[in-house]
Amino acid sequence: MRECSTSSTHSPAKSNHRSPYSLVTPVYNEEAHIGRTINAVVKQSILPLEWIIVSDGSTDQTDKIVARASLKYPWIRLLSVEDNPGVGFARVVNNTEYGISQLRNQSYQYLGLLDADVTFQCNYFEELLQRFIEEPKLGLAGGVVIDIGLPRNQFPLNRIDVPGATQFFRRTCFESIGRLIPIPEGGWDGMTCAVARMKGYKTHLITDLVVDHHKPRNVSQGGLLKRKYQMGIRDYAVGYHPLFELVKCISRTIRDRPLFFASVAWFSGYVAATLRRRKRIVPKNLIAYVQKEQLNRLLGRQFTQSPKGD
Repeated sequence: MRECSTSSTHSPAKSNHRSPYSLVTPVYNEEAHIGRTINAVVKQSILPLEWIIVSDGSTDQTDKIVARASLKYPWIRLLSVEDNPGVGFARVVNNTEYGISQLRNQSYQYLGLLDADVTFQCNYFEELLQRFIEEPKLGLAGGVVIDIGLPRNQFPLNRIDVPGATQFFRRTCFESIGRLIPIPEGGWDGMTCAVARMKGYKTHLITDLVVDHHKPRNVSQGGLLKRKYQMGIRDYAVGYHPLFELVKCISRTIRDRPLFFASVAWFSGYVAATLRRRKRIVPKNLIAYVQKEQLNRLLGRQFTQSPKGD
């Protein structure tokens, strides 16, 4: 692994060159982290054709940081959103879709969605692109995202779903998906992976590419237990099978902190949403597909084949 040096700011590697991939990043008030992410991208051994950063009305120094970087690197563009009708996590999806629609260079063959608070090794995209070259049916992949402070050698058991922070698509795969689902409760990234598999593509979480996430996920939802509760609501909103949700929460009782209580809060959110019959916007055929995958996992069936190289 080649780590990016943090001693200099926005100083790209001498050997880097451009490749047919483009990036889109939705951002809101990320002045503490966006500079690190920019630094990680401009130092890549293979640079993107274009990188659009969509600011959802940021009120801190985020826009200024991005604007300064765009003066030095013309392939970085800042877009500001004046009117976003979405709520909750749907706003992120709307801003991402808007950024994709504004890509000027249409020669890209791969599309990356990138959070504004992540960093990674200098050859991250080079390594990622190589996986796609080696595996023609790979449609969506990305590195494993680990929050700062957590062990870097403990990976998710689920190796076929890629977090939205690092989703990287073969263009044909992304276009076959059609559009991202703006789910207010979150979980759009898992559903995107499921749709890709429905379309016949492989999806893969690449565990030897570790991405550092510089703040806790879903931190906007409040304290730790409240965030776990919200995750349960999310799982209901995207149609997780009740048995799968129960087994998953039980398995997390000795892994997630605070021990036991985190899992109780998670499952409580799911049960509460179920009892309230919370409205779902995920298509029924997609929910049926996801639940079938989940039951197969519980039964130990191999319903997707991992690509080479992991």
